[in-house]
Amino acid sequence: MSGPDANRREVLAGGTALATAAALGAAPAGAATVKRKSGEWPVYAATNAATKYSPLDQIDASNVAGLEIAWEWTSPDAAILADHPDLRPGEFQGTPIMVDGRLFTSTAMSQVAAIDPATGKTLWVYDPGSWKQGYPTSKGFLHRGVAYWNKRVLIGTGDNRLIALDAAAGRPVPGFGDKGEVDLRAAAGESRVGEPAGLIGVTSPPVVCRDTVIVGQYINDRPDRTPMPGGTIMGFDAATGRRKWTFRPIPRDGEPGSESWAPGSLARAGNGNAWAPMSADDELGLVYVPGSCPTNNFFGGDRPGDNLYGNSLIAIDVLTGKRRWHFQMVHHDLWDYDLPCAGNLIDVTVDGRRIPAIAQVTKQGFCFVFDRRTGKPVWPIEERPVPASTIAAERSAKTQPVPTKPPAFDRQGVTDDDLIDFTPDLKAEARAILATYDHGPLFTPLGTRPTIVLPSWVGGANWWGAAADPETGMLYVPSITAAVAMALDPNGKRTDAADGESEIAGQAAIVRGPRGLPLLKPPYGRITAIDLNKGAIVWTHANGPGAKDAPQFKPYNPGWIGHTARTGPLLTKTLLFLGEGPHRPGVARKVLRAWNKATGAVVAEIALPDHTHGPPMTYLAGGRQFVVCGMGFNKAPHRLVALALPKENKA
Repeated sequence: MSGPDANRREVLAGGTALATAAALGAAPAGAATVKRKSGEWPVYAATNAATKYSPLDQIDASNVAGLEIAWEWTSPDAAILADHPDLRPGEFQGTPIMVDGRLFTSTAMSQVAAIDPATGKTLWVYDPGSWKQGYPTSKGFLHRGVAYWNKRVLIGTGDNRLIALDAAAGRPVPGFGDKGEVDLRAAAGESRVGEPAGLIGVTSPPVVCRDTVIVGQYINDRPDRTPMPGGTIMGFDAATGRRKWTFRPIPRDGEPGSESWAPGSLARAGNGNAWAPMSADDELGLVYVPGSCPTNNFFGGDRPGDNLYGNSLIAIDVLTGKRRWHFQMVHHDLWDYDLPCAGNLIDVTVDGRRIPAIAQVTKQGFCFVFDRRTGKPVWPIEERPVPASTIAAERSAKTQPVPTKPPAFDRQGVTDDDLIDFTPDLKAEARAILATYDHGPLFTPLGTRPTIVLPSWVGGANWWGAAADPETGMLYVPSITAAVAMALDPNGKRTDAADGESEIAGQAAIVRGPRGLPLLKPPYGRITAIDLNKGAIVWTHANGPGAKDAPQFKPYNPGWIGHTARTGPLLTKTLLFLGEGPHRPGVARKVLRAWNKATGAVVAEIALPDHTHGPPMTYLAGGRQFVVCGMGFNKAPHRLVALALPKENKA
């Protein structure tokens, strides 16, 4: 079921949420965030509103160029890797939190550390031994952060444990679960008992709302077995670790949402998990879950229908685990367009009416904006016809939801106008290359010829998300433009696949253009500022110089062309910060840039010892504002680097 029927389900869900919102009480302006002490950063993305925003302004446009490295902290994973050279290091995607006078961070191998925020000195390290179970998932060793509740540090580990640590001593809390731990596989129920740790793991920080700890999991994208396990969202008592509830994004027969699946297909379905960070409204008692796609990511012949609650933003009551509202942003996903990041909770004023909103950015380059109490779209969302699949065994959705506001923040689909055009000859060569591919508008399904997907599953937006300014209603979205091509076999399956095990038959490839250039014209990465009060784009700029000085680009003097390195934003009262993530040598630069929030002009570039990865954060310690960046990719040292003004210039 797709199109208008999917929207009818949303309207009904919104009606349920209206009653719930009335019972809980309407959220006052700005109430989405937990009250924090001045200068703290107590949650992975600043607060449960996932704004990545701090009101600190000691560092501003007048002095940001003077930032210098105040301290560096090396991940304790280095010692493990030195003793076990057979283990391959992964990515340091962590963003620390700062609360009660300490920094707390996870590491790529699910260790937890407490750090002195003024000096970078390690106060304690706790190693749960997750790495001893082998590689946690197909993503390898990576982890994004921890949560904090009542002097406890909480982590969901790569081998599926929820652990509560005493924040002062770094020891497991005896009264939480079994000796400080909860086995998430066992807690999820009979369908997950005994699942191998290498298939399912936790990579994102938990969310704590109304004394409930909410956890999702990452499940391998590739269908490694038949059927794949289904995702679960679980809520636990923050004091005891007792499981309060379980929500299954892939419902069972007869449960709400099952009507969007063809008879029998639910038994073959898996994934549908929530691997990305989540946000929550503490006043409403709602957690907002960004849902993933069901198995598998690029072929849906085994799962006819719209496949709720795959690819949906789901508002769940944190006390009961009941769905209050949802909206499915991709019907019957064939592009790996899962929701990759937490929605930003931000109050906006539209036509004179104050709305407590949630803005969800997506891989396909849209920003969907809803009243977070009810799920009602702030601006209309239209079901628009999309191309049909040419694969005989596929039944693609006839329509897909498209927000009327704000405009898409990245390029969507491929036309002649998108081709590289520095010279007429280059454009002609690019046309000839394009003719060897299938291509079309957004939501063009994969075919038996290599089909260009843009945005691809690596972006528009991705796990780093957007930053939101609660004072102005502005949203800042880093995104990348990476065209990828892939083909399926005529049935959408491998000929040797087991019954029900649909897999992609080909390999994805970055689309190359003429003379060593990309097929498409720049920019290849950008930052977009969106006024959510108006649903309008205020400015868009390339996110960096990119490869403009590379031999193939230099003759054309293209200016900043942007880069596809993946990293996250930080927003303060006066500035927007964005670094450059790991990329090809000579393309990404080891810098942190400060941008003017109003215009997008670059204010300063601060040299770093390596490329940033996770979103930076900021806090105040000893009267001094620090900006901390995580870095480390593969063999590059995993570390935190803190920047601050020289002590004599901090005021």
